[in-house]
Amino acid sequence: MYSPFSALLEFEMLHGVSHVDLGPLDARLFQRSVQQLSRRPDEGMPLAVFLVAGLFAHENDPCRARAFAKHCLTRVTVKITSAATLHFFAKGAQSGMLRHELGRGCRSDCHRVANYGRCPAAESISLAETSAALPSLDVMSRTASDVLIETIHAWGVDVVFGLPGDGINGIMEALRKHQDRVRFVQVRHEESAAFMACGYAKHTGRLGCCLATSGPGGIHLLNGLYDAKLDGQPVLAITGMQFHDLAETRSQQDVELDKLFMDVCVYNARCMGPEHVENIAELACRTALSYRGVSHLCIPVNFQEGEVKSKGNGRSERNVPNHVSDVQADSARLPCEADLRRAAEVLNSGKRVVILAGRGALRATDELEATAERLGAPIVKALLGKAAVPDDSPYTTGSIGLLGTRPSQEAMEDCDTLLMVGSSFPYIEFLPKPGQARGVQIELDPARVGLRYPVEVGLVGDSRRALQALLPFLKRNGKRSFLAQAQSGMQDWNKLMEKQATARTIPMKPQVVASELGKRLPANAIVNCDSGTIATWWARHIPARRGQMHTVSGNLATMACGLPYAIAAQIAHPDRMCVAFVGDGGFTMLMGDFVTAVRYRLPIKVVVMKNNSLGQIKWEQMVFLGNPEYGCDLTPIDFAAFARACGANGFTIQEADQCGDIIDEALRTEGPVVIEAVVDPNEPPMPPKITARQAAHFAESLAKGTPDRKRIIEDILEDKIRELV
Repeated sequence: MYSPFSALLEFEMLHGVSHVDLGPLDARLFQRSVQQLSRRPDEGMPLAVFLVAGLFAHENDPCRARAFAKHCLTRVTVKITSAATLHFFAKGAQSGMLRHELGRGCRSDCHRVANYGRCPAAESISLAETSAALPSLDVMSRTASDVLIETIHAWGVDVVFGLPGDGINGIMEALRKHQDRVRFVQVRHEESAAFMACGYAKHTGRLGCCLATSGPGGIHLLNGLYDAKLDGQPVLAITGMQFHDLAETRSQQDVELDKLFMDVCVYNARCMGPEHVENIAELACRTALSYRGVSHLCIPVNFQEGEVKSKGNGRSERNVPNHVSDVQADSARLPCEADLRRAAEVLNSGKRVVILAGRGALRATDELEATAERLGAPIVKALLGKAAVPDDSPYTTGSIGLLGTRPSQEAMEDCDTLLMVGSSFPYIEFLPKPGQARGVQIELDPARVGLRYPVEVGLVGDSRRALQALLPFLKRNGKRSFLAQAQSGMQDWNKLMEKQATARTIPMKPQVVASELGKRLPANAIVNCDSGTIATWWARHIPARRGQMHTVSGNLATMACGLPYAIAAQIAHPDRMCVAFVGDGGFTMLMGDFVTAVRYRLPIKVVVMKNNSLGQIKWEQMVFLGNPEYGCDLTPIDFAAFARACGANGFTIQEADQCGDIIDEALRTEGPVVIEAVVDPNEPPMPPKITARQAAHFAESLAKGTPDRKRIIEDILEDKIRELV
């Protein structure tokens, strides 16, 4: 119950002004008073709804609060000049129920009041004591940037990654005023912000958001945004722009970012005025989530502080205030029964069925294993589908492609039926040859059906639900030899991986570090891998366990994503261990943002494989084209010392015998940590099967004078001997 207080409330309706002077009241008297007001809809309804709904919400009576909220008018201006009333108003505004149930206009108004609600409750406060200290609040006076932040927050955005700049000062001010609801994470480079937004979307399924200033700031976002586009992640990019009436006049930072972003976006809009913001912000969020892509809003700097009014001031007659909705419409997207029966006919006819699982199957683990059991089919995983089934599952043969396993490649070579689940795996040379196998594809996006393989049946829908609908039509395949062969192959493959991971050579093998790390990760760890040879060691030597998350830049295969992904993962999941598994080449591109983890006390663990080389490029030069390695050596950096210079902890591993103990200590250390592992630069990321052409090109590159060719030959011979022993 509330203590007695003195208050003066003034409220203005669209068609008149009323003044209500409330003297010392207790809660019951206050309730009766506002109930009387509520019977006068021409004057008192908006005030009564605000106050009574707030009172009931604070007293945990949501039913009564909702009843009042149903009658709420969405246009009311409230001015508060009493600290006690301000405190009361804030209490109601901060209620999750009240924030959700009141109409859109009232909800945003309550938020603005809540921002000022940090004064203590008062037994009796006179106007003379408080009116001079408290500003008069007009909650209907909102800037375009206020509307922007409130709109994206209504769509679930509670974190914005970005870097301030004079082209977004108005938006930064709105973020400051709304910091109790939307967290701004300052980065050191805008590319990191875009990667973080992409990583946040990957690890939450929600809308990621990044912010950059006009000109160069927005340009820096592009690589991370393309990462989101190609991996199908919902991301909203917000950029500033030059003054609207100076566009295309060769002014400073006169870059039309909306035109620059045309290819990367599913929705792309330039703001045409303060009254335009709500419409485009709502549509940007809706489109990014619906089509799992990038939306972009480009807002000229002079519009950001512009006041948004209900009429006049540039608002057209057709642009009715608050005509948009923040309700997301989801679709089950279930395939029809006729297609399910056709798919079952294809799969039931197969004798050697293989399943390819990708990113779209990450939430279909149980259904994938049930399907594999029914069809006697091994599950092959694309890199983005690494966590679709755990690596200790008896059904999986691990990854496919250059970074994959031999049993996965052999399963693809020998199958007569292919079931693709949530995957657009781009390396079609590793899939069955067209005509070799009949095909069925489960895909959420109908445009991707048949993109990689000439399937006979496409099932459009969510992977988990589609498999649930398909399973009743599938018959148990009594011939289990194909699955048994794949399982036997995996036993041999795992023994080979264990030999590589237990080598005690100097320099240390990268497989040792990956294996020792994988053994120590908790069951709910989130592993973020970078691109390069580092992805080979991650794919083969860090097993995905049930409950873990694993990701990488799948289709863009960009370097530098590992650290920003880990930062975003730690912000999204503060109670889970988040690891960045990166190479020295990728890490150095954006390693300045390790300071971001220090600044926000994010306990990420960054494992840097230090081979002083762009290893993937080095081996591609040699094996793909037969050329000597050129331009791939990197100047060494002491990454452990760098971590300490940033105010964090740094560890160095140089010998295999030390590896496990140092990783144990590093993972126990509080706060952000860098683990520098010095590894052999000449250890090749061998494909699962070496073709005659690859062998010929490799020999040719050595003959042409590849540096360290003697050491490279010795390493390969050692690996082959270890494989045969």
